[in-house]
Amino acid sequence: MLLSQIIWNIDPEIFSLGALSIRYYGVLWALSFLFGYMIFERIVKKESLPENYLDTLTIYMAIGTIAGARLGHCLFYEPSYYLANPLEILKIWQGGLASHGAAIGIIIALYLFSRRTKQPLIYILDRIVITVALAGVLIRLGNLMNSEIYGIETSLPWGFVFKQDGQTVPKHPTQIYEALLYLVGFIVLVWVYLKSNAKPKPGLLFGLFLIFIFATRFLIEFIKQPQVGFEANMFLNMGQWLSIPFVIAGLYFIYKSLASNISKT
Repeated sequence: MLLSQIIWNIDPEIFSLGALSIRYYGVLWALSFLFGYMIFERIVKKESLPENYLDTLTIYMAIGTIAGARLGHCLFYEPSYYLANPLEILKIWQGGLASHGAAIGIIIALYLFSRRTKQPLIYILDRIVITVALAGVLIRLGNLMNSEIYGIETSLPWGFVFKQDGQTVPKHPTQIYEALLYLVGFIVLVWVYLKSNAKPKPGLLFGLFLIFIFATRFLIEFIKQPQVGFEANMFLNMGQWLSIPFVIAGLYFIYKSLASNISKT
């Protein structure tokens, strides 16, 4: 008998200690920072960057990622509610994080970091996106463990029935689709970085990252369930509209990178 569906009924909570709840999503978020730290530590050593460089960068990244992701969700997806109840924005433990907001928050944080270190912003962006791509893999797996951000109904044999969210029919496991494609993007970025002997053309890795991650997001949104009610009647949903500028920016950075290389030959 062929597999017709997968029953997904994983409790998102691993265990609790009184009021403290340890959830898969939180653990995977923490792992994204841990693995990112380990990867960037190799970059710091390879490029002989200052000793305290990574610790300071980690603080900027953590603040930029969390603040940007939370504000992005509140302002892009539910602005009327959160503007009327601004204190609710602080309740990050209740869920609601947006990858587009995280991207904006990271860029702002890294701009401030570049001012502090007096390094070109693009130098930092070209390296940090390697760790961000891997973080995207882990965060989407966290969404899977939360039984959230899944796709529309499907008859494909790998459709997931998300019991924790009250679903009774199989849906596209879009969290897995995105996680796998982000993993491919991570591998490509590492390969390009190593192939260049840790000296990638300025803007190349950042451009590749923007195109790969946000083009993936744009395409997969076509088979995702709407995240908020107002998206139901939109030709392109909010995630897709927000992805378009990032893809265009990616094309621009790749063009600039390759054009500067041609002009030198």
